[in-house]
Amino acid sequence: MGWHGYVALWCGVFGTVALVGYGRSLAGVTRAQRAVRATGRIERVGQPRHESSPNDGIAVVVSFQDPPTGQEFTVTNDGEQGERISAAWTGREIGVHYPPGRPHAFRFTNDLSEGGRGLGWPTFSLFLVYAGLVVVAAIDWGWPWALFGFCGPWALSGVYHLPGNIRDRRRRLDELAAMAAVPGRVVAVLKSVSTDDDGHTSTRLVPVVTFTTLDGRAVTAYCESGLPDPAGSQGLDVAIHYAPDDPAVFTLDVEAECRSWKRDMAVNVVGVLVVAAAAVVGVVVAL
Repeated sequence: MGWHGYVALWCGVFGTVALVGYGRSLAGVTRAQRAVRATGRIERVGQPRHESSPNDGIAVVVSFQDPPTGQEFTVTNDGEQGERISAAWTGREIGVHYPPGRPHAFRFTNDLSEGGRGLGWPTFSLFLVYAGLVVVAAIDWGWPWALFGFCGPWALSGVYHLPGNIRDRRRRLDELAAMAAVPGRVVAVLKSVSTDDDGHTSTRLVPVVTFTTLDGRAVTAYCESGLPDPAGSQGLDVAIHYAPDDPAVFTLDVEAECRSWKRDMAVNVVGVLVVAAAAVVGVVVAL
């Protein structure tokens, strides 16, 4: 079997996966669609222990109600319980999802929305099919088709999403300008040590800050940026700027955050222009 045959097999396998995935989504039987979703409420927040692992998230006790039965559950986030909770206060609402009839198999999520349709893997499989077709075109007809095949859809996607991305960044800048300022304190510095395949060791430090919002919410949160010396920051008093609607959104340096978002907006625009130009070059050379 020649290489065309291998590419055809590649496209056939992943095309089948995509079709099955989209069919399951249309039928409403994907895991994401079948999952029961509830809104949990944080009842109690624990303070992280200094130099403990940051991977477990902030220890919380959460209560939620099973929608089909109305039964109340009170649980903790010990062990592998979904997304890490990196900002917590008593009364905060977080998402809880689990298979039908199995509330004890719950998972936490920071997203309170209804969830997706389970199209992640089918869409990725469809991308792999498209990549196979572009590879065939590039080998049979020349490299400009690879340039056009990969950069063209990327450019169209970038142009489509660019206005929304710019609006999101401007909204973020407005949010930064409206932040409230309160005193905070670094109560612990969490540490995790990992070793790669070559034996090199890397250490990750995550400071934990506490602050009280103007309306009386006592917040405990990971602070992964903004401190010049995370290792020696335990006990340090800091100024916290937070979004009044969501204290999980905060920063220690509003000006630096604004500069970062402005740079990100510029990079986004330039990136779209570069990819679009590459796609045009591919078309001109191919024709």
